[in-house]
Amino acid sequence: MSASGGTKAIVAALGANLAIAAAKFVAFAFSGSSSMLAEGVHSLADSGNQGLLLLGGKKAKREATPEHPFGYGRERYIYGFLVSIVLFTIGGVFALYEGYEKIKHPHEVEHWYWPVGVLVFAIIAEGFSFRTAIKESNEIRGKLSWSQFVRRAKAPELPVVLLEDLGALVGLVLALGGVGLALLTGDGVWDGIGTLCIGVLLVLIALVLAAETKSLLLGEAADVTDVTKIREAVVDGETVTALIHMRTLHLGPEELLVAAKIAVQHDDTAVEVARAIDAAEARIREAVPIARVIYLEPDILRTSTST
Repeated sequence: MSASGGTKAIVAALGANLAIAAAKFVAFAFSGSSSMLAEGVHSLADSGNQGLLLLGGKKAKREATPEHPFGYGRERYIYGFLVSIVLFTIGGVFALYEGYEKIKHPHEVEHWYWPVGVLVFAIIAEGFSFRTAIKESNEIRGKLSWSQFVRRAKAPELPVVLLEDLGALVGLVLALGGVGLALLTGDGVWDGIGTLCIGVLLVLIALVLAAETKSLLLGEAADVTDVTKIREAVVDGETVTALIHMRTLHLGPEELLVAAKIAVQHDDTAVEVARAIDAAEARIREAVPIARVIYLEPDILRTSTST
């Protein structure tokens, strides 16, 4: 994922969520709708999440230090994981609590035009943000399905924004349905049910994000396509005759560590082996530009022979 593409989607989501949050809190103040309060907190949490993603992207650009020789690329994973926690606690759990209270102590929705008007505005604004995230994601997801893209993406920002925006749009529809049923039936319990549904939705999205970012934090290998390119680039058939084994690890979304044991000719001199390693590193970086840190260990390939 390009840094500019991810930043564009995050900034679009941040602007939309700040405007929506303000509108929802105004609507709650006039109508007393719990769905509006839950949605307002949801949008406020989303705004904080986008701020965390921007902060993580900035911190990840710091130069490597003796204490952190591989740099700070994983900062983006850490802040992506924090986003899932914020979404779960502030967004999901609060909405569940507010929905429970509303069902237990229902009251009529007042000034219905405030929540309905704000929800319509929010759907339009979130739709714009979601469209931006989809457009940026389409540039890099290739032939992957959306579920595959979310699971396999090494950069956390776009999957996070996509799921947040999707959750926000579905949540707005649920809020609109809860408010609408409360108005039609005169029973405020429906507003609480809509709020509970929003809470369940946010908790589920938060759990998906937490699982995906946890995997990135633990350390993921390069995808199958990049592994194949590296394998093909290592061997030149002359000095480097085979790839004995290899390990890859993402140090960040756009930085890959490659460690491999390569087979060289048994009668090669040290100078020839050193040149072969340098040439293999150059081929790997040309094939997979994000392969920034490469360690190649020469060895003699031993094959078993039967007597």
